[in-house]
Order: sequence, then C-alpha cells, then structure tokens
Amino acid sequence: GDYPGRVSLVAHRSASHDPLNSRRRERGKRYTKTMGMRMGGGSGGANAGRAAAASGPKKPLKPETLKRVARTFQPYLAQIVLIVVCVLISAALGVATPYFLRIIIDRGLLLRDLNVVTVYSGLTVLVTLAATVFSLGYGYLSVIVGQKILRDLRARLFGHLQGMPLRFFTATRTGEIQSRLTNDFTSVSGVLSDTVASVLFSVATVLSSLVGMFLFDWRLTLLSVGSMPLFAFIASKVGDYAGKIRKEAAEQNANITATMQETLSVSGVLLTKTTGRQELTTRRFGKDNEALAATSVRMTMVMRVFFNLIRLAFSLTPIFVYWLAGYLVVGLRDTNLTIGTIVGFTALQTQLLFPLTQLLSVQADVTSSLSLFERIFEYLDLPQEITDAPDALTLNPDTVRGSVRFENVTFFYEQEASLPEREPSERKEKGVRPTLQNITLDARPGQLIALVGASGAGKTTLTYLIPRLYDADQGRVLIDDVDIKQIKLQSLGQVIGVVTQETYLVHDTIRENLRYGRPEASDAELIEAAKAAAIHDHVASLPEGYDTVVGERGYKLSGGEKQRIAIARAILKNPKILILDEATSALDTQSERLIQGALERLSTGRTTFAIAHRLSTILAADQILVMQRGEIIERGTHPELLEQDGAYARLYAAQFRDHEEDPLPLRLPLLEENLA
Repeated sequence: GDYPGRVSLVAHRSASHDPLNSRRRERGKRYTKTMGMRMGGGSGGANAGRAAAASGPKKPLKPETLKRVARTFQPYLAQIVLIVVCVLISAALGVATPYFLRIIIDRGLLLRDLNVVTVYSGLTVLVTLAATVFSLGYGYLSVIVGQKILRDLRARLFGHLQGMPLRFFTATRTGEIQSRLTNDFTSVSGVLSDTVASVLFSVATVLSSLVGMFLFDWRLTLLSVGSMPLFAFIASKVGDYAGKIRKEAAEQNANITATMQETLSVSGVLLTKTTGRQELTTRRFGKDNEALAATSVRMTMVMRVFFNLIRLAFSLTPIFVYWLAGYLVVGLRDTNLTIGTIVGFTALQTQLLFPLTQLLSVQADVTSSLSLFERIFEYLDLPQEITDAPDALTLNPDTVRGSVRFENVTFFYEQEASLPEREPSERKEKGVRPTLQNITLDARPGQLIALVGASGAGKTTLTYLIPRLYDADQGRVLIDDVDIKQIKLQSLGQVIGVVTQETYLVHDTIRENLRYGRPEASDAELIEAAKAAAIHDHVASLPEGYDTVVGERGYKLSGGEKQRIAIARAILKNPKILILDEATSALDTQSERLIQGALERLSTGRTTFAIAHRLSTILAADQILVMQRGEIIERGTHPELLEQDGAYARLYAAQFRDHEEDPLPLRLPLLEENLA
C-alpha cells in the first residue's frame, strides 16, 4: 500500500532489515510518542506495551481519577442509597448478636433461667437470618450496579475508539486495544461489583462494633484498637507497592495479549511458518510470559505477607484482652466486668477481624484498581481528531449526485511530536514532507477517475480523504459542493463504498459478510449482487452455499473469491461514490474480465475512483491521474496521456508489448523505475 503503518507489526519484527518497514515503524513510533505526550506521557501512551513502559518514569495517580470514578456511580444513585441502607441494617443486626449472648450467659445460664435462654437464642437466630438476607440484598445490588457501570464504561470506550482516526490504529497494536477492553475491565470488575459494597459494609461493621465494644468496656476496647494505626500505616505502604506491581502486571498482560493476537492469528501463523520464525516468536513470548509470572509471584507474596501479619495480630490480641480482663476482675476486684461481658466483647472483637482486615487491605485493591481506571480513562481522553461539526449536514443517499472536488489539498501523515500543532507551512520549513501536496481535481458525477503511480505515491491516502479516514491539513474536499467537514460522518459513510486490495471478511457466513453492505437486503438482492460480481456460481457450489462460514479474515476462500465477495458487498450497498483500491488485483485474467463488466455496471451513475497498477483496468477512465511523491504530475484520458509521451506513456509501454491488440495485464515489479 501507499500509506504508512499498513504492514503488520508482526512483519515488522521478522523483517527488520527492510528499509521501508523501518521507515514505517519510525512513523508509528512518532505518532505513539505524540499521543503519549497528549495523554501525559509515562505508561499511559497510545501503546502502553514495551515502548510506553520504557518511554519515561511512571507518574503517580491523578487526584482527578478518583473523582471521575465517583462520577461513574452518579446515574445509579438510587440503587447505591438502597445498598447503603441494606449495609447499615446488616451491620447493626450483626452487632446485636453479642449483646444477646451476654444476656444468655449472665441472665440465663448463670441464673439458670431457661426462658431467657430460649427467648434470646430465638432472637439471635432471627437476627442472624435477617442480617443474612440484607447481606445478600446489598451483595446482589452491588453486583448489578457494578456490572452496569462496567457496561457503560466499556460501551463509552468502544464507541470512542470507533471515532479515532485511522492513524491511531496504524500506530497502536490491536492486542493493546483489546487488552484495555478486556483485561483491564476484568481487573476492575471486582472492585466495582464487590469491593465498594464490602468497604461500605466493613466501615459500618467496624464503627458499630467499636461502639458496641466501648459500651461493653472502654478499657478492653482501647487495648484492642491500640495496634490499628500501625497496621493502617503498613496497609498504606503495601497498597502503594501493590498498585505499582498490578499496573506493571497489566502492561505485561497487554504485551502478551498483543503478541498472541499478532502471532496466533491466521496471518501471524502464516508469517512465522513461512519465515521459519517459530523459535524466535516462542522465545520472545517466553520472555514476556516469564516476566508476567515473576510479577504475579511478587503480587501474591506481598498480599500474603500482609494478610498473615494482620491475622497474627488479631490472633494475639484476644490473649491480651483475657489477661487485662483477668487483672481487672481478680486484681482490681471489678464487679462490673461479668463473664457475659467478656464473652460478648470477644465475640465483637472476633466479628471485627474480617471487616477491619478488609479496610486495612482495601487501599491495596483500590489503589491498584485506580491505576487500571487511569489506563481506561487515558484512552477515553484521546482526542478524536475527526468528528462531526456542530452544524453538520445529513446527506440524503437518494439525492446525492456524487461530484467530488479537491481544492489545493495538502496532507501530512507524519504528526511529529515536536511539531504537533504546527501549520503546514511551518512543517515544510522544518523539513517534514507532506504525503499529499497541492492536490486539485474535479470529478463529476458518473465519471471514472483512475489513479496510477508507484507505491508510496499517495494514491490510497488521496482516496482515504474522501470518507474522512484522514482530514486534510490544508485545502478542502467537497462532495456536491459541500465541504465534507460539514457532513455527518455516518451520513458520509452511507454514500461511499470502498473495495480495497486487502479484502477483510469477518468470521461469519458469506451471507452475513455480504449484508455488511446493506443489512436489510433480501436474499434475492444478495444473489443478484453476487451474480453481478461473478461469485454466485462458486458460492452455490459450496455444500452450505451462502451459509458457508468463511473463517478468520476469510482464509477459507481464495484471494480472488474474497475480492469478488467484497465487490458484491459494494454492489449491494449501491453507493454514489465508489473507491476501488486495486479491487481486481487478486483475480486471474478470466475473472478480471468478468468483474470489469460488473464494475462498469456498478460505476454507471456514480463517481468512481480506481487505483490500479494494471492499466488494462482503467483504459476507459474519464480522467487518469498520474501521481508521484504526493503530487499529480500528469492528468488526462488514456489517448491524451499517450500523446504527452511522459511517465504514463512509459508505464504503458512497459506493461503492454503491443498497443494495438487486446492487452493482457502484466505485473510490473518496479513501478518506481518506470515513473522515474
């Protein structure tokens, strides 16, 4: 292709000697660096894998993160209030049980009153059952609210990524994006569904238990809570350290996810097998896997040591309580400290263990989870460079004529980190060469505009400006005399059809792949489009016909079959503006001639831009634009360009041995030499 970042990053790894690949990698790195600067740098760049992890020192959590997390709860305020009520009731009922136990011992067992024992034992059972019901209630509500918040965040992030410019996806690994949408959300799921409700319950239980313990005996209470500040300090330090480890683990997990996505896809497996790089790929994966395992061990051991210290402290504390109680009763002759009080107090103390442990350790969970929230928010904060204008228009597909005009269009693919906001003229002064320069053309409705030139001349980039996959840095692109920046993006996509040389099919049936062009199309319309694209007979011969699953990226089909399905999809969509990026490049001569008839019918009444290296496909074009290094160097019809005896004439002579006979399309190995 002729736009940077098009080659798979897996290919980059295995073909690092290729100067073209090296150049594209550098462009991707510059864009990643630019996006990382916009997001605040550190590990939160557009590509938070190895490169971002090494790009600079990690920054502490932003205070705004906690506020943004809190704002995600606002739509569910009523449910949260109900959760709080259930938590308070459950905690209060839990404190009542030790008081009933004191009464059972002091007034029932010691005084041998069976009625008191029976009544308060029954009350204890009822209170315990009621506390369990309310506990299940707030647990259920917290899971519902947590999952709804995750759903909202995931939908926001997915929608936001849908609006990101194409340059973002050419600079970011697919596995990294998938990690943000899967692994990071899985990691924070427990915090939203469990930790928040657990914190509320733990706070309520600790406070109510402390009040109850003070009411039992303030001296025993002071002894019990004396060690809390020490463990709160330890928890704070452990939380900070655990947060760093968990964020490191998330980045390593993203690396592994990206590596698996790149190497275990059909394309990745083909690449590694055909280049003999299985051992190298396995070794690199093993290195990442080893790093993740080591980080996970560190995380596990940190938390286990922490919890064991807390458990040890709470195991020893009752011994000191019993000693103090014995001293007060035996040594000081304190008659107010009864057996029932001591038993009830220790019951409350035991009840305090779990929620207090939760509170002491919650900082470790919350802090580390907030770091993952930051990763999610970093993607949500990425600027959507191509958006709808406030007063954007909606095109009516039935009335659009399809004229396309470029007015002095200049476009820079490279977004230099040092020049992120520079004007085009300033970039030129800094030596940054534009991908497209001063492009002016006028395509009238129904015309076929052909683009020819060497790879890297800017042909694909020019056509990508029409559906606003990129935006021009200078000049305007107009459809029916309306600047496309004043047209709604969704509306723009409905009137433009694109068939590329790299056909993409989803892992679904042929029928559903065709319906991507027009979801509401009937089966009869599908068949008609398939016949027009010369693919119906082949599909009909398959055992499952149109219900045949094509496999990942359509690998069950040949290249020509995939392209014919893509052409049928475009025919079904019936767009007013059609872009054909070497749409017949994978077809044999016979299939190509069949498709040419279909494309001629498809092109009738609509503006068509055809990018072709085989000149046999564009001889009848209304305009042929010859591009070189981002500029149009020749334009005209086929006869006119032959008369000029310039770059196009040399290219034509190189491809066709006899101009007078029906030309056979030939592959041209070095287009650059013919356009030199």
